[in-house]
Amino acid sequence: MKFTLSWLKDHLETEASLDEIADALTDLGLEVEGIEDPARTLGAFTICRVIEAVKHPNADKLKLCRVEAWPDGPDKPSQEVQVVCGAPNARTGLIGVFAAPGTHVPGTGVDLKPGVIRGVESNGMLCSERELMISDDHDGIIDLPQDAPLGARYIDYAGLNDPVIEIAVTPNRPDALGVRGIARDLAARGLGRLRPAPTQPVPGAFPSPIGVSIDPEAREGCPHFVGRVIRGVRNGPSPQWLQRRLRAIGLRPISALVDVTNYLTFDRARPLHVFDAARVRGDLRVHLAQGTERLTALDEKEYQLPPGALTISDEAGPESIGGIMGGAATGCDENTVDVFLESAWWRPSDIAATGRKLRINSDARYRFERGVDPAFTREGLELATRMILDLCGGEASEVVEAGAPRIERRSYRLDPARCVSLVGMDVPEAEQRRILSDLGFEIRDEDGAIMVSPPSWRPDVLGEADLVEEVARVASLSRLPARPLPRPEPGVPAPRLTPMQKRAARTRRSLAAQGFHECVTYSFISERDARLFGGGGDEMRLQNPISSEMSHMRPSLLPGLLAAAARNQARGFADLALFELGPVFDGPEPGQERLVAAAVLTGAAAPRHWAVPRRPVDAWDARAAAEAALAAAGAPVDRLTTLPTAPAWFHPGRSATLALGPKNPLAVFGELHPRVVEAMGLKGRAMGMSVDLQAIPFPKARGTARPPLQASDLQAVERDFAFVVAADVPAEQLLRAARGADKALIESASVFDVFDGPRAAEALGEGRKSIALTVRLQPRERTLTDEEIEAVSARIVAAVRKATGGELRA
Repeated sequence: MKFTLSWLKDHLETEASLDEIADALTDLGLEVEGIEDPARTLGAFTICRVIEAVKHPNADKLKLCRVEAWPDGPDKPSQEVQVVCGAPNARTGLIGVFAAPGTHVPGTGVDLKPGVIRGVESNGMLCSERELMISDDHDGIIDLPQDAPLGARYIDYAGLNDPVIEIAVTPNRPDALGVRGIARDLAARGLGRLRPAPTQPVPGAFPSPIGVSIDPEAREGCPHFVGRVIRGVRNGPSPQWLQRRLRAIGLRPISALVDVTNYLTFDRARPLHVFDAARVRGDLRVHLAQGTERLTALDEKEYQLPPGALTISDEAGPESIGGIMGGAATGCDENTVDVFLESAWWRPSDIAATGRKLRINSDARYRFERGVDPAFTREGLELATRMILDLCGGEASEVVEAGAPRIERRSYRLDPARCVSLVGMDVPEAEQRRILSDLGFEIRDEDGAIMVSPPSWRPDVLGEADLVEEVARVASLSRLPARPLPRPEPGVPAPRLTPMQKRAARTRRSLAAQGFHECVTYSFISERDARLFGGGGDEMRLQNPISSEMSHMRPSLLPGLLAAAARNQARGFADLALFELGPVFDGPEPGQERLVAAAVLTGAAAPRHWAVPRRPVDAWDARAAAEAALAAAGAPVDRLTTLPTAPAWFHPGRSATLALGPKNPLAVFGELHPRVVEAMGLKGRAMGMSVDLQAIPFPKARGTARPPLQASDLQAVERDFAFVVAADVPAEQLLRAARGADKALIESASVFDVFDGPRAAEALGEGRKSIALTVRLQPRERTLTDEEIEAVSARIVAAVRKATGGELRA
């Protein structure tokens, strides 16, 4: 939102400086994003007189001018300066604008220096309007009236010394999208007095030849529609003061009629529209589009109106996209004599939906989708009528009206003590009443209670807490003293993290320690990516996606990680280890989301080193990451079963599932399917893993201390076993059997050799392989005897034989 200081002072009677106003705006929540002060860019340009202009001795198109100028400032004596000028209108006696050496010329970006042009010295410059960036005129230098004050600053004489303030407006403050709403906040802060701005209704001189109506099905989206005809107008250029204000905020003046509507859009946050009445066929009707209508809008683009879009039509068809943009067919130009001025209130959700579908961004849409004051619809029409009559002449008809303003009457109880309990500010009751009253709230006492009704332009105030917020905002939250929160009892406070939060933190730390880099991706992805990972159904589609590539809630973390890996690959980073911890969504209902940790690996498993050969990442690297995450999350990794199944987006022969029994899968790991990798834009192979943190059971004992360390000073014993088993028996089955042979003595068991393939078939028999285990025995009470070791070994062999049918290799 942009406005000028003089514009603000039309509504606010104040002596505050520009800096004071800027500080107050930011403190009120209307953050100042920038200030353009013309005095800083144009303050050095002064009014001068050309004493004599003669032909340049060495150039036909240049003139040598003797200029009476004030290069040292208007309060210093004048000096005669020689300037070489190429403007065709440079002449003796001309009153123009002079820039001394050292001045920065904004239109050219050049800092002036004394120079020599075609052998003649030139000390300064006579400026055009384009060089000062006040217009596009570059046909000649500025030619001022003879009575212009010599030596004065040009911006003071031309009325350009008007700073432009730009503020950021939060979506809940539609009233601050008008200069008067901003002035109201500053007046409540105490920086001045809000000037009264009564609107005098314009009596109609004749019945309006154009009527208005609202179809029944459109009354929810447009409950109030008013208008009138103004005939006999002269649609020429708007006055200079209006053009300067519109240019200052970045708008291009078009004509007086259009400029009036643009001015009121920013002055009162009230968008309006003018139709050329001669081009309107019959009456105007507000209705819902059927989806087949087409309209060429004022931006000269043709749009097909989506079904349900609020539309203004006459007998010839659509003439305006309600609340967003008018049509070119009934637009006003220099030949317009009779106009129909329209003012309506449009439901914000309808305007936002239609504008998003049509991808139209206009000042009207920006305001209507945030909520325009419904009580100002008729008054805005009267205000615009008065301006058009003053600037363009003409005669106004009677007002035609359909529907009525829909104003929600709301009242909330205000407890003055709530200001202390909610925000910690002790604001006296009288001051709270004064602030709310200055902001336009209605205050009344009912049965000993203070009842406050928000004004129609504040749809964001919906309860007592909002009233307190308004009081605190105006009283200045920046002056709120910082106080530590009270501690209910002395000592170290009790931990507040939930078990799942602790689990997530441990898992995140563990994966980072493994060398993975954490990513944070969006929770919504494209429909195509969602379908690759088992999602993409209509029930998971977002109603208002921020883009077509983010239309569905993600069923897995892997799409986001793969997309991040593809972007890194495109920038030359091939060796990647990325992880993310976040929610995935199995359905649209609450509770159908799960907290998951996932990782993706590509490229080599280790950086290049002269002593270590490089190898590509494989499924075992993904398994190591999964087991590290499971261990950090508290899963009993030693008891996990490896199931030879995985979702369809994993490679069917190079992936598996880690589970606590067949009905409780905890993690999946392996190589991702080549089809998925290619679809996600990755080159080469990619490994991935995903751990369901919520499926891991929490321990039954909820002690806060760690279990005691079980250390032994007795010598451990290791024994090796080589078993011949069928080729399809997994090594994990042998390990589980060996560990279960004696849980008290056996500390660990691991595989150290596998002998399979054709050579194993020749030596051991077809369909056979050898798996060698090392088992570590750790006594706790006394050193083991040979007989005890042999007994444990026998139990291990028996347990493996029973579980797998394997025999000790000879």
